Amino acid sequence: MFINKLNQLYKPERLLYFKEANQTEIASFYQGDVISDVKRYEGSFGTYDYPGVFFLKGKEHPVIGIEYRKDDEKVHYPEDLDQSVLEGTFFYSIEIEYEIDITKENIRAIFEKIARDDDAHRNCSDLMVSDTPGDICIFTSGEGKKLRILYECKVTEDRAPFIMEDALDHFDKEKLYHMAFFDPITGHSNWNHLVPYLEMPMDAGIRDYAFAHFDIKAFKVINELYGHIAANKVLSNVVRAMKESDFIYASARCHNDNFAMLLKDMPEEEILKKLGEFFESLSHLEEDPAYRIFYRCGVVPMQRAILSGNRVADAAKLAQALGTNHNRTDIIIYSDQTHDDILWGNFIKAYVDTAIKNEEFEVYLQPKFDSAKEQIKGAEALIRWRYKKREMLAPYRFIPFFEKDGSIGKIDDLVLEQVCRALARWKEEGKALYPISVNLSRSRLYERNLIEHLIGIVDSYEVDHSLIDFELTESATYEDKDYMLQLLDQLKESGFKISMDDFGTGYSSLSLLTEMPLDTLKIDKSFVDKIGTGEEKEKDVVVIRSIISLAEQLGFTCLAEGAEERQQVDRLRELGCELIQGYYYSKPIPIAEYETYL
Repeated sequence: MFINKLNQLYKPERLLYFKEANQTEIASFYQGDVISDVKRYEGSFGTYDYPGVFFLKGKEHPVIGIEYRKDDEKVHYPEDLDQSVLEGTFFYSIEIEYEIDITKENIRAIFEKIARDDDAHRNCSDLMVSDTPGDICIFTSGEGKKLRILYECKVTEDRAPFIMEDALDHFDKEKLYHMAFFDPITGHSNWNHLVPYLEMPMDAGIRDYAFAHFDIKAFKVINELYGHIAANKVLSNVVRAMKESDFIYASARCHNDNFAMLLKDMPEEEILKKLGEFFESLSHLEEDPAYRIFYRCGVVPMQRAILSGNRVADAAKLAQALGTNHNRTDIIIYSDQTHDDILWGNFIKAYVDTAIKNEEFEVYLQPKFDSAKEQIKGAEALIRWRYKKREMLAPYRFIPFFEKDGSIGKIDDLVLEQVCRALARWKEEGKALYPISVNLSRSRLYERNLIEHLIGIVDSYEVDHSLIDFELTESATYEDKDYMLQLLDQLKESGFKISMDDFGTGYSSLSLLTEMPLDTLKIDKSFVDKIGTGEEKEKDVVVIRSIISLAEQLGFTCLAEGAEERQQVDRLRELGCELIQGYYYSKPIPIAEYETYL
């Protein structure tokens, strides 16, 4: 039987409002079906928990009820249920699969075994499972598939008052020292104990060192699914491995699931190998070998560690934060570039609103041409940043950072605004109007009321929706397929055009492609680069010809981007590509210069 040991908790003196229940009603409760007389009060103000089954002192049979705070005029207490006063009590909480006969005897047997495995030691107090429990409380979770059981505990030591009252005479030096410098769960050194090694390494005979800071990915999941006993065991296993490793000078459990280590200096390849093996040895959960544990580690090489001094942990944490992969262990080596990128990313995140206000962002347009007639057919809008009106920043210097922190939505809106403003002016001046594509960042797909927001911007300039072409990158199509298709359908129904950018660079599902309401399929520049040159291979031609044929048969327009030479343009035209965009015709240019094409 699976037992998830949750926690120890205290419930103060409280009121239980309950209803006598027969065996059928009790059995139904364990399956997740609570009698309506009690369920109607679930979640009411002043309740301590969900409805539950209670084994009460002096009652032969269990009852179904719900607990309320006592003596509160703001609480509306039930008037149609029986009432009992429950004493303030400590409980040990577990979760089990509903697969045994729920009797007092069976519950007691479970907790007698727990008492042998866990002494319920806490930072400020110690508990023990009660030999003669009073009330036992049972709640359902997971749609009746699991039961949460609260079993009475008794306090064996209470150190909390001495701490609250600063009663130093109740603590001897050894106790105080241990509390200050050691972790109560694993017994290992804490961060305070590791600091002297950073400040005065020579006192420990350490000449130089690399530094690592790491945490356990999804540690909360382990705590919630397998309980704090299993989670604490993971922490203890990490400590044991650090103590046994011959390449670690000193280590500490810093807080929660975070650890720090002083490492012997090694070449980068060797340190990655050592740490990879170290984390791999700690990658399986004893309670469930199928569950994989992954780690996120930032490493500061020796030279940077020495120069960072006692601030080395800050550098390691910066690198550690870059480990964002969910299903693998990340070991990130800190570098000057890491430091610069993070600081720059934090700066521009704070500065973006000022930059927009100061009109530092400029929209450039790159024309698209009909390959047969070599006439303009539209353009793609691209953002440029004239930082503080002085330096023109390349897109890679800001777009990835804005995508990461969510600021990209502000940039997308700015581009759409400027495009609509230009289209409205050209319409008034009687110029020819062609669709302009604007980026729709994938991070925005889940914004609330996104469609209404986009329509509001376009309509405020009285621009025809068919003149706006929203571009999604191929990789944007894989997060919640149904929602993404619904969003695209709404855009299409609103009269907008839709393009898939960079086709062929991701892992497109062809079946998904048949469901998307696309107007244009854009062939990525990486396919175009070799076409029409001495490096052209038959396989390259086959791929492009296939994409063009696929687009044609699906009713999409096919556009090739990145054509820089006449030979490429001629070859793409020969292969049947309808639209071409690239430096051969024009680089991205300011809106005013684009007007000359009109």
